[in-house]
Amino acid sequence: MSILAQIVADQRKEIALKKGVISEAQLTAMPLYDRETFSFSKQIKNTPLGIVAEHKRRSPSKPQIRLQSRAAKVAQGYEKAGVAAMSVLTNNQYFGGSTEDLLLARSACKLPLLRKEFIVDSYQIHEAKAYGADAILLIAACLQPDAIQSLAQTANGIGLEVLLEIHNKEELDMSPLDFVQVVGVNNRNLKDFSVSLETSLSLAEHIPTDKVKISESGISSHNAIKTLQDVGFDGFLMGEHFMLHNSPGEAAEHFIKTFAP
Repeated sequence: MSILAQIVADQRKEIALKKGVISEAQLTAMPLYDRETFSFSKQIKNTPLGIVAEHKRRSPSKPQIRLQSRAAKVAQGYEKAGVAAMSVLTNNQYFGGSTEDLLLARSACKLPLLRKEFIVDSYQIHEAKAYGADAILLIAACLQPDAIQSLAQTANGIGLEVLLEIHNKEELDMSPLDFVQVVGVNNRNLKDFSVSLETSLSLAEHIPTDKVKISESGISSHNAIKTLQDVGFDGFLMGEHFMLHNSPGEAAEHFIKTFAP
């Protein structure tokens, strides 16, 4: 079983357990559920560099990034730095995150927040809204086309935008984009975890022009951003590059201030 398949299988078990404790109706009654959301896609388009800075403690390929980081403090630093939005990992088993990280980030900043999770059930979308998210991630590699359509429509219906993540042209071609605002190209190979910007460069022209385009993984230099901007990318999801520093916010601020177009 691949690592992605294992994560999804574990995720489904966790969702079943959560449903037994907190119902979907209880999620929709939580205080943040009815808040007016911020536009993830517009903020990427309207902010210089369009950086989506990530909060991530660890990953399957890197078991120690910043294990003791505090989501609220990181959120405050990212907002001060001038990033477009923040991505919050909420998967605990593989990434050391939680929905509490999302809630704390929401309490600490006014950035659009992306819930970065392996979403396979509409319950997780309502959970995202209840804990302060403005957008959700859907991963084409672990969803069938009808599931992408249904989950994205559910998200839009409660005011959340959708980032659809793809790894190749086949995933792009099979994915319905009716309710997707942002298409993200992940440069990481899921089989061996290698990273190549060529993935984004080769797919840029195939993404519909009415979608905001972002490139994910392996982006750590100004030159990489300039190269990707030249082929039409609007934004860039950056996590490890900032989280490996003692102060992710200061690292993001320095990166943005020293960028020369």
